[in-house]
Formats: sequence, structure tokens, C-alpha cells
Amino acid sequence: MRLLVLGGTVFLSRAVAQEAVARGHEVTCACRGDSGSVPAGARHVRWDRSGGEPLADLGGASYDAVVDVARQPSWVRTAVAAVPDAHWVFVSSINAYADDSTPEGRPGELPLREPRTEDVDLAEDPEAYGALKVACEQLVTDGAASAMIVRPGLIVGPGDPTGRFTYWPARLADTADHPEVLMPGEPDDSVQVIDVRDLAAWIVDSAEQRRTGTYDATGRPTTRAAFTDAVAAAARELGLLDPTTTTYTVVDQRFLQAHEVAPWSGPRSVPLWLPMPEYAGLMAHDVAASYEAGLVTRPLSETARDTLEWLRAEPDATVTGLTRDEERAVLDAWHAER
Repeated sequence: MRLLVLGGTVFLSRAVAQEAVARGHEVTCACRGDSGSVPAGARHVRWDRSGGEPLADLGGASYDAVVDVARQPSWVRTAVAAVPDAHWVFVSSINAYADDSTPEGRPGELPLREPRTEDVDLAEDPEAYGALKVACEQLVTDGAASAMIVRPGLIVGPGDPTGRFTYWPARLADTADHPEVLMPGEPDDSVQVIDVRDLAAWIVDSAEQRRTGTYDATGRPTTRAAFTDAVAAAARELGLLDPTTTTYTVVDQRFLQAHEVAPWSGPRSVPLWLPMPEYAGLMAHDVAASYEAGLVTRPLSETARDTLEWLRAEPDATVTGLTRDEERAVLDAWHAER
């Protein structure tokens, strides 16, 4: 298969290119290349999509499939016009849905956001992200010969540039000095993630098979308690957590909000915690159809272990969330109120 990856240097697009090269496919990565090199074995064609320039010279090549992760409609519009005859796998997002509150939602049942067809500076308007993805989806389905739309949830694993999931392996590997761990919300809150390598493998499978349709691309939901157990198991496996001294303190949503602890990610946050009930569906999608269509996911403990090993090898990797001092202050206030 001749595969064109629009991107190829960062996280998911790089994992897709690596997976395709490993399978023996002929892979071209079209991107600026400023964020790093493309995987060994892939060909790099320089293309700056942000500058509005047409797709770079591909040397007269034709492609069997294209994988794109773009978020700006003009970028997708230009690319589809340049390579309309290939099979497209477009990576959208569950942020395309307008309803984050309904558990067990799936494509075709949850309403979508109104598309925004003109480019938006997401640094100025980050809330536009989902609407831009909807517009990009429509450009692909309307313009490509055939297409599959995948809407990932939270993508995690080694190389994660967001620092959201990485907070938890890093935190549970740091219990020797900080044995009391703050657990947000409720133990039975839903948590749902997908390892970047599993998603990349499914995307390449889908390109090979020219799979069509729209799918939510994330793992099966689990509870926060089970999620924590899996991450703790990875830390124990690496000798970084002592279960006899580590304790977990559940701090409810009301208290976290009252003490200005942010949800999801960023400074002074507890990553992967979301306010309920307004976000009860964001990490609780019904993904049975995705598994029936060939998605295979590894155990969460394996993802956590590999992420920890990556963090140890990359000390400058991004880890967002509460500092240990901030966590201690919140826990002290919680105990004082009790």
C-alpha cells in the first residue's frame, strides 16, 4: 500500500507512519518537519499547511490511502482536492459531539456540533475545536473517493505531548515521598482512554481494508478505581510503588471546585477528572461497534508501564496537573474539614 500521512512527526500521526513502515508499506509523510523527523523508512515531503500553500510536489506519486489528523478546514479542503481518489482515514475527535452528558453515546445517536467551515485560531478560541473537526469530517466524506471517520477520545501512551494521562503514572511512581494520593470525584466515575499504538494499528488496518463508516476510537470504559489499580500495578511492576504504604483519599467534586482545583488538564488540575453530570458521557462512549470493526486494545497497565518507562527516559516530557505541594494542601484542607 502507498500511504500518505499528513503529519508524521508527532504522537498519533508519527505512530501511524511507524506502524505502516513496520508492515512494509510505502509511506510518505507530508509536513513541515519542524517538530521532529519522520520515522525511519518513511519519505518526507515538506509541506507547510498553515501557510495556505498547495500540497507539495509528490513526485507524480499516487496513493492508495491518506491519513489526516488536521483541525483546520482549509488544510483539509486543500488536501482532499489534491488527493481525491485515495481512501481517506480522517482522525476527528469525540469533541465533535454537542452532547457530553449522555453515557453510552455512539455515532449516529449523539448530536454533532454545528460545523465551522472557516479556520479559527484555537489559541484564541479553543472551544471551536469540535466544530472545526465536524467541518473537516464533512470535507472528507464529500470530497474523497471513500472515507472512514474515527473520533478518538483521550489518546495516551509513550510520547503523549499533552501531559494529561502522564500525570497518573508519574504520580503513582512518586509515592515513596508522597504516599497519600488524592482521588477525585467518585470511585465509580467512568474513565476511557486509548493507547496511541493501538489506535495507530487500527487506522493502518482500516486504510489497508478501505474500511468506511464513522467510529468512536477509544477503549472500553472502566471505573476510576479500576483505572487507578491498573496504573498502580504498572508502578509496582517497576518497583516504584509500595502498596503497604500508599493510601488513596477520595475528595468529592464539591470540595475540589470550592478549592479551585481545575478539571481535565493544565495547572492546578486533577487530570482525567471531569465535573458531573455535565460531562458524564465524555469518557463513557459505547465502542462495541469499533471492536467489532477490528479495534484491539492492550491492558491499561501495559500502557501505564510503558508511559512510565518513557517518562524516565525523557525527563523533559510534559506532565500537567497539581504539584505535590498543591495536592498536599488540598488534602490537608479536606482532612481539616472532616
